[in-house]
Amino acid sequence: MSSASTTDAASTAPGPARIGVNLLWLVPGVVGGSEEYTTRLLRALAEQAPPDLHLTLFALASFAEAHPDLVAAYPTVTAHLDGRNKAERVAAEATWLVREAGRRRIDLLHHAGGVIPPGPAVGRIPAALTIHDLQPLLMPENFSAVKRRWLHTMLPRSARRARVVLTPSAPTSASVVDVLGVPADRVATVPHGVVAPAPVPAGRLLEVRQRYRLGTEVVLYPAITYPHKDHLTLVRAFARLAASHPDATLVLTGGAGPAEAQVAAAVRASGAGEQVRRTGRIPWSDLDALYELATVVAVPSRFEGFGAPALEAMAAGAALVAADATALPWVVDDGGLLVPPGDEAAWADAIGRLLDDPHERRRLAEAGRARAATFSWARAGRALASGYRRALAVGEDGSS
Repeated sequence: MSSASTTDAASTAPGPARIGVNLLWLVPGVVGGSEEYTTRLLRALAEQAPPDLHLTLFALASFAEAHPDLVAAYPTVTAHLDGRNKAERVAAEATWLVREAGRRRIDLLHHAGGVIPPGPAVGRIPAALTIHDLQPLLMPENFSAVKRRWLHTMLPRSARRARVVLTPSAPTSASVVDVLGVPADRVATVPHGVVAPAPVPAGRLLEVRQRYRLGTEVVLYPAITYPHKDHLTLVRAFARLAASHPDATLVLTGGAGPAEAQVAAAVRASGAGEQVRRTGRIPWSDLDALYELATVVAVPSRFEGFGAPALEAMAAGAALVAADATALPWVVDDGGLLVPPGDEAAWADAIGRLLDDPHERRRLAEAGRARAATFSWARAGRALASGYRRALAVGEDGSS
C-alpha cells in the first residue's frame, strides 16, 4: 500500500484546525446516494473556504480518479486499495490511516461512512462521525447476518466515541438521540442540498420519451431495489390504475438490489407489465429528462435517513407522492402528498387523483419548488463547518 499527498506533514505553527476526512469506505459508483451527499458537501465547503478549517482527504485511488475536482480543492492522500474488500479496508484504517493522519497532525478525523473503525490507535484521534441512518438497527431484517452483527456492535460504539455525530435530517438526529443515547448537544443535522435543474430541451425530452417507450402519463420512481424502498407497494398500486389509465407508464430506474427478484415477480404478476419500464442504471442526463417528463414522482420508501429522490423531484417541479415515514415528511413538508407506507389502496388513490387533476399537479409543483429552494448546498456546507467547530470545542472528557 502506498500513499500520495499534495502536502507534506503539517508544521507546528498555529493556524487553522486540521480536519481529516476518512473516505476509505467510499468506493465510487458502489455506495449509492452517500457518495453524492458526501462529495457535494465537500464541494460546498471548498467553495466557502472557511479560514479556520483546513481539510485533508484520505481516500482510495479510485476516488481520486472519479472526483478530480475534489483532489484539486483539497490535499488528498490516496491509499491504493480496491476498497471492496472490507477486511482489508478496516485493517488499512487501523494502520495506514492512523499513520498518515499522525504525520499531518490531524486535530479531528471525520469518519463519513457511518462507523469509527475499531482499534485503539484510531480511537485516540478525536473524531466526528456521519451516521446516514439507523436502518441496520431498526430494520435488521434487510441486512445479512454478518453485516447486521457488525453494525449492531459498531454503530453504538462509534456514536459513543464521536465528539459529534452528524446526520442528514432532523428525524435521523432524533433517532440517534433516542436509539443510541447520544446527548442532543452532540448531534448536528447536516442536510442534503439540491440545485434546481435547467430545463431539458424539447428534442431531448422527445428522444428520452421514445427510447423508454413512455405513454402520455408517466409515474417515476428512481431507486435501487432494496427491500425498504418498497417497490412492491408501488407496482401493486399502479396495477390498480393501469386499466383505467392505458396511456400511463410506470418507470422504475436504478440498479438491481436484494429485492430485485421480488420486484420482477410483482411486475409479472401485476397484469400491467406492458405499462412498466425497468431501465436499470441510467445516466443523470436521462434522469433529469424523466423528472421533467414525469406526471407523478412516487417515493414509497418505508425508511429514509433523508430521501434525496423526493427533494430532486420537488426541485424539478414534479408532482410528488411520498411515504409518510421516517425522514420523508420532514423533507417534503407541504411540497407533496404524504401517504401511509405500504397501503396499496391509498397509493393507488393518491396517484390516480394526480393523474386526473392537472390543477392539483400544478399546485404541488409550485409548493415543491418552494420547499426544495430551502435546501441549498451552501446551507449544507455551513452546517458541516459548524459541526466540525462543535466537535473541536468538545474536550476529551466530553465537555465543551
